[in-house]
Amino acid sequence: MSSVPAATQITTLLRSQNITAIAVGSEVLSTLPNAAPLIMPAMRYLQNALVAAALDKYIKISTPHSSSIILDSFPPSQAFFNRSLDPVLVPMLKFLQSTGAPLMLNVYPYYDYMRSNGVIPLDYALFRPLPPNKEAVDANTLLHYTNVFDAVVDAAYFAMAYLNVTNVPVMVTETGWPHKGDASAEPDANNDNADTYNSNLIRHVMNVTGTPKHPGVAVPTFIYELYDEDTRPGTASEKYWGLFDMNGIPAYALHLTGSGVLLANDTTNQTYCVAREGADEKMLQAALDWACGPGKVDCSVLTQGKPCYDPDTVEDHATYAFNAYYHGMGMGSGTCYFSGVAVITTTDPSHGSCVYGGKNGSALLNGTSLAPSSNSTADSGSRRAVGDVTSFVRIVVTALLLSVVALL
Repeated sequence: MSSVPAATQITTLLRSQNITAIAVGSEVLSTLPNAAPLIMPAMRYLQNALVAAALDKYIKISTPHSSSIILDSFPPSQAFFNRSLDPVLVPMLKFLQSTGAPLMLNVYPYYDYMRSNGVIPLDYALFRPLPPNKEAVDANTLLHYTNVFDAVVDAAYFAMAYLNVTNVPVMVTETGWPHKGDASAEPDANNDNADTYNSNLIRHVMNVTGTPKHPGVAVPTFIYELYDEDTRPGTASEKYWGLFDMNGIPAYALHLTGSGVLLANDTTNQTYCVAREGADEKMLQAALDWACGPGKVDCSVLTQGKPCYDPDTVEDHATYAFNAYYHGMGMGSGTCYFSGVAVITTTDPSHGSCVYGGKNGSALLNGTSLAPSSNSTADSGSRRAVGDVTSFVRIVVTALLLSVVALL
């Protein structure tokens, strides 16, 4: 099969969608092991399509994995991948490394908590604050872990390092908490815990605290899932991971205390997307070219004589373009990535007459000012809840992951 038709399809979709990654299947290595040999040919096929369309620098090919493929995951420094998967996983990691794509990982602290039979504290799974003496400590690295999420992400980093792969970023393609379950067998699947987990998760990711192994390094994260699935098999909780029920009614009010950065009409606690310090200049230039081209950022202010021309460096120009794109796309967590050369910060990079989007709540794409949305609603004090579908979508669907099954 020629990759040209696939390239045409991707190019057509790109005209109306912000595609940053393509997910090939989901958890194939753990749920469909007989299909594992087909994964790499499918990924290479799609990569060839991107190359044919000159989109390979901007769209990355990967496949989501269950965290169960990581064995001996705590302490994280001892983690390694299931060695029976090496024939597929090793070339896959080399592929991700060579293309600049992330390792996609589905992380579910709820399941880790349930399987631990009380060993993992509920607060540790829910990102709740822990006293220092309750934090988990990796005896090999002396790194302190305050939540399950970070420990699993770092376990993936250490498992890759075990295979001599050290420069592939981790993207969490699924995570969440069920809001309902069997009252006797799954008492912790409830609205309060789902609200607590997802709200704390969003704050954690948006604050760009990173993980103990990689502090300050963003972890692009996607919440599972938007809607409940009433026909999903399995335990009672399997049906209730959605932010909405099957009729589109919010399952619970997702509270974002002190997290105004996630609500488009809140002008406090602004965040900015900037070039990562020390990032490779060629990668920065490629990302800058994309932002000012297919990314539709108005980069005219970066030309000589315009307010943001100086300092005339790739890093400074990239910072302006990254930030304009980030704010123009609603500050979604997947929109400040740029193959790992961008990070989110609360420090305003504006200087002189060069004002960056976020300072006044607007950004420029194709020369059009994108005004903040007024879809979210606030309750008392700084405690905020999202009250309708549009606002939830802004938070959850931060970028399009196009699931593709490629049969050769």
